[in-house]
Amino acid sequence: MNLRQKTVDAVRILSAEAIQRANSGHPGLPLGSAPIGVTLFYDFLKFSPENPRFENRDRFILSAGHGSMLNYALLYLFGYDLTKEDLMNFRQFGSKTPGHPEYGQTPGIETTTGPLGQGIANAVGMAIAESYLAARFNRENFPVVDHYTYALVGDGCLQEGIENEAASLAGTLKLGKLIVFYDDNDITIEGNTDIAFREDVGKRHEALGWQVIKVADANDLNALRRAVKRAKAEPEKPSLIICKSVIGYGSPLAGSESCHGAPLGADNLQKTKDYFGWTEEPFEIPAELLAVRRSAVRRGRQAERSYAALLDAYRAQYPALYEEFRAFMENRKPDFAAHPELWAFDKADATRGTSSTVLNRLAKLIPNLIGGSADLGPSNKSRMKERGDFLPEDRTGSNLHFGIREHAMAAIANGICLHGGLTVYCATFFVFSDYMKNAMRLSALMNLPVIYILTHDSIGVGEDGPTHEPVEQLVGLRSIPNMKVYRPCDGRETAAAWISALTGTSPTALVLSRQTLPMFENTGEGALKGGYIISDSEKKTPDVILIAS
Repeated sequence: MNLRQKTVDAVRILSAEAIQRANSGHPGLPLGSAPIGVTLFYDFLKFSPENPRFENRDRFILSAGHGSMLNYALLYLFGYDLTKEDLMNFRQFGSKTPGHPEYGQTPGIETTTGPLGQGIANAVGMAIAESYLAARFNRENFPVVDHYTYALVGDGCLQEGIENEAASLAGTLKLGKLIVFYDDNDITIEGNTDIAFREDVGKRHEALGWQVIKVADANDLNALRRAVKRAKAEPEKPSLIICKSVIGYGSPLAGSESCHGAPLGADNLQKTKDYFGWTEEPFEIPAELLAVRRSAVRRGRQAERSYAALLDAYRAQYPALYEEFRAFMENRKPDFAAHPELWAFDKADATRGTSSTVLNRLAKLIPNLIGGSADLGPSNKSRMKERGDFLPEDRTGSNLHFGIREHAMAAIANGICLHGGLTVYCATFFVFSDYMKNAMRLSALMNLPVIYILTHDSIGVGEDGPTHEPVEQLVGLRSIPNMKVYRPCDGRETAAAWISALTGTSPTALVLSRQTLPMFENTGEGALKGGYIISDSEKKTPDVILIAS
């Protein structure tokens, strides 16, 4: 048996053992999809285990986050900072191996997944970021931004509406460096997918502008390698590799929903080990698999050395461009205090209008600002007037057109932010933030400073009626831990809200009016303190103190 196949079996057994020890988890996906993960990590993925944040790494997103042990086993076997004890502590409070992948908790995890479909939309965002930065900074013989984004999805992800939204935009934008594996095992929690899901997934994605590649047997490592090579050879279309797999492969529960979300049981775990001829002690691996880890570390070091040499040559050839590139990747911001024009407002206006003014002033100061609207740019006033459009024909524009895809828009913005190098915002009517809620919640969980422009606040929308009048949305967003929610009263408070959003480390919702609001005399930079006096009392002891937000 070769090292690749032994690595596949190790991923399967380690996953099943960890889930059995935790007495909870999802063994079906790791047992069925281990060959996909190993093929990617062994033969294609560019990464550095000793430096998980290596800038030019390929990204891998497990969109089917319930199969998290697949990811942890891969990271462990390929040299990341995970130990046998970490695997043994799977799904335990405070461990590095939580039940679903959590960004910032585990080295090598690119995003928090679990709510199905979020990861594939994050992957689209990462691919957008890669293509934008590559178009802006790459020069002949200097591909300083050059990586692929890979994702693994299951039947559940593909049934979610967000997946179709994200896939449609990815096809429209011709994101050829996005490659998605579909773990096609015909099983969901309630049984065979025929009970609720009979569409031709391949034809749907072809219609969306994707290249579709089919692998008849997910255990065929050679076929998987050929599929990835074919996907990488297509520069104009994202690729969906449909891998026909068996959930719980090798276990007595193979092919059944019974192994989707519950441990195999001690007897079935032993029978699974017997099926693969696995004789190691629990959580132990054959000594020869240490060569896989050492090889991955060597490849990572070489990738980093090569990239450092490329950057040195790039800096010598294009010193000004190199400095701009570093400013992007380090997300440097200007000294806002040195720009009094940000606060210059002298007349009443709707806060969506003053937000537009602030945004376009900021666009001149923050070159890595990128964003757009769900087809409401003229209404949200969210367009940067001198920055062009991001399109497949010209990827250097900073205005994104998300289309009428609010849910995917928010999750794609998360992916852009996670990629690094860009400051991102997205916009829609406040009432439609309900469509975005899950992705917004994840941005708060991950401490992502995504900015949400949410206009047409309150019953002031008027003639559009109750379907467009946000009433309960403000309370809903304020209930999200770690989400900053600002509802500015005028232009200067709008500027303060923008500056707070740009200097913070968590997401911000800017709740803005359509109707004109008056200017107040004492608003402005005091708002950056969180609370301040707009109008003081002439009495030594006031009769009433009015506090409002």
